[in-house]
Amino acid sequence: MIIFKFFLSIHVFLYRLTGGRLGGRMSWMNNMALLLLTTTGRKTGKKRTTPLGYFEDDGAYVIIASAGGSDKHPAWYYNLKSNPQVAIQVGNRRMTAVAETADPETRQRLWAKLLVIAPGYGNYEKQTTREIPVVILKPE
Repeated sequence: MIIFKFFLSIHVFLYRLTGGRLGGRMSWMNNMALLLLTTTGRKTGKKRTTPLGYFEDDGAYVIIASAGGSDKHPAWYYNLKSNPQVAIQVGNRRMTAVAETADPETRQRLWAKLLVIAPGYGNYEKQTTREIPVVILKPE
């Protein structure tokens, strides 16, 4: 876990330093674009930043709480459920946003769009018994 956190911090550092030119794509997911999501820890109150694949939909950014197909939601998802006010960086643009989990109808539409962009997420869906949340980030 320490090694993962170390590489994650390097990834975030390079993304911020270069405005997303380094670390701004998920090569293993059809070259999907990455953003940086900063949430507030629900227990610690500390700011936590995670690089996540995203796509745009009607002026919002859509991220997926897949956790690589794990049976548990990622920590960042619990954090934004506790406090939906988040900060994001998309390329060299930094902004605040409000996060909301997509309702069932919207999720279905966005999930279908996701599978066209990055079909590998279908494998994550098969690996878990939970419904993977689709999160909409609406810039303020």
